[in-house]
Amino acid sequence: MPRGRLAPTPTGHLHVGHARTFALAAERARRAGGTLVYRTEDLDASRCRPEFAAAAIADVRWLGLDWQEGPDLGGPCGPYVQSERLPWFAEVWRRLQASGAIYPCDKSRKDVARSLTAPHAEDDAEPIFPPDLRPALGLGRELTAPGASNWRFRVPDGETIAFDDALCGPQAFVAGRDFGDFLIWRKDGFPAYELAVVADDHAMGITEVVRGADLLLSTARQLLLYRALGWTGPTWAHAPLIVDADGRRLAKRTAGLSIRELRAAGRTPAEVLTAPLASL
Repeated sequence: MPRGRLAPTPTGHLHVGHARTFALAAERARRAGGTLVYRTEDLDASRCRPEFAAAAIADVRWLGLDWQEGPDLGGPCGPYVQSERLPWFAEVWRRLQASGAIYPCDKSRKDVARSLTAPHAEDDAEPIFPPDLRPALGLGRELTAPGASNWRFRVPDGETIAFDDALCGPQAFVAGRDFGDFLIWRKDGFPAYELAVVADDHAMGITEVVRGADLLLSTARQLLLYRALGWTGPTWAHAPLIVDADGRRLAKRTAGLSIRELRAAGRTPAEVLTAPLASL
């Protein structure tokens, strides 16, 4: 059976962009006769708040979007709250560690930025990890737990990672040029986004991921994780980003365009989901 998901990160109140992406995910799951899963991605303990998690559920319900499994509905694998699933993520780390695909890394962002071979991505994106900072093959293979170290996935330099996106069409990214060795486990004891989302989408049987186009590059990284783990990945549908009048993508700090504020201002769910942004 087709299975989609809603996966908010509770670091603030959801905005119009989230609403429209979630509505698209719900509609695609409904048209396919499938199930929609709700998952709270709350692994960033320094930024995630329980009140934002509760607000997200209330906002999605106010929009009229339905899901069949999730935090307060239960289900065969529920409730789906990532901070409650650390043993599963540790098991996935062990599988990657046994395969030799990952290694412990003590290099900081400053170390990467100082490397002359590290091209910098635009804005505040993570710079590409330079190959000359990699350790020798096999480092960390004897370890049975991540410990207080960051761990990175060793990408196959020069390989093109291609996939077809249901909304954006054919995509291709070159490992080592468009992205480098990426973080999969943090020294604070939590999995990084790439590992957690792959692990949970696999465990929950997700067959299609609908999310914003800003995560197209993440898809290439995640496909490498699926391959290293011997799993079949979902299909992908990356929605165009909603931008403000100045052409900037919406953020949770964008004033006036959170679902909560629009609801308080008397907007209806239909307006939030379909009205031109300028009219909101």
